[in-house]
Amino acid sequence: MFRAATSSVVRRAALRSSSKGAPSCAIPGNMSFHASAKREEDATAEAALPAESKGGLFGTGVSEWFALPVGIAAAVPLIKFDWYVINEETQLMAVFIAFCVTFYTQGGDAVHAALDKTAVNLLKEHNEAEDKVIQALEQKLHFLKANQDMVNDFNAINEVRATTYEKLNAAGAIKPKHDFKSQVERMLNMIAAEEASYTEKTKMALMSEATASVTEKFSSDKALKKSALDASIAALKGGSSGADPVQAAFVQFFKEKAAAAKASKDDSEEKAQREAMIAKMNSVAKNEKFFFEFDSAGQAKMTV
Repeated sequence: MFRAATSSVVRRAALRSSSKGAPSCAIPGNMSFHASAKREEDATAEAALPAESKGGLFGTGVSEWFALPVGIAAAVPLIKFDWYVINEETQLMAVFIAFCVTFYTQGGDAVHAALDKTAVNLLKEHNEAEDKVIQALEQKLHFLKANQDMVNDFNAINEVRATTYEKLNAAGAIKPKHDFKSQVERMLNMIAAEEASYTEKTKMALMSEATASVTEKFSSDKALKKSALDASIAALKGGSSGADPVQAAFVQFFKEKAAAAKASKDDSEEKAQREAMIAKMNSVAKNEKFFFEFDSAGQAKMTV
């Protein structure tokens, strides 16, 4: 009975001493490392905690040093009358208590530092994770604020698109006319160039033919040769030489040529020239995708 009582007293004393001198590294089971503000449930739970003990001898507030004389006074009769037997259990208890006291006094700071370092590291990692989450949420908020005007931007784009389509439709109604005008001008310039080229070729051919005819005529007729020589000498002397026989011969040739062309009804050369011109214009119109082509009679036909 005395052994059980003594064991109960020792356990209560150990609990009191541990509650008084326990290191600050002891982490309660409901400790939280969350950085956010405490909620109302936490405040209610803290308010419901029992009042702290006054400490001291048996919770009376009296200094624990008074337990020494009381213990001595009580131990003498207990041991004298064999109410409390000191045996191997008592020795084992004393060794265990000595070990606990030694470990608490010598190694308590080291254990506290290790646990406190772990708690600090956990809190640091938790805060870093929360900072990253907050940064991501702030960035998302920034993007959402930037996208608030997205609807207005799309409306402006649609308005610009509609205006552009209207302008394109207006330009599309004028562009075919402008292209047709350019194509007609291109054909007219081509016809004028071909006529100028043909006229120049015809002129050169007539001059060559006239020169050859007059040269042959003067070479075969001595009288014409003598009259041409006399006219040249008179022109060099500055005197009056009369009509120039060479000029008269050229004029006569061209008169005869004009009369022959007027009297002739052979238009094969003109037809060949017109057909070549039409073929050339149709080739250009086809290659450049004109709106018209020419038939065999030279009439323009729309192709669109």
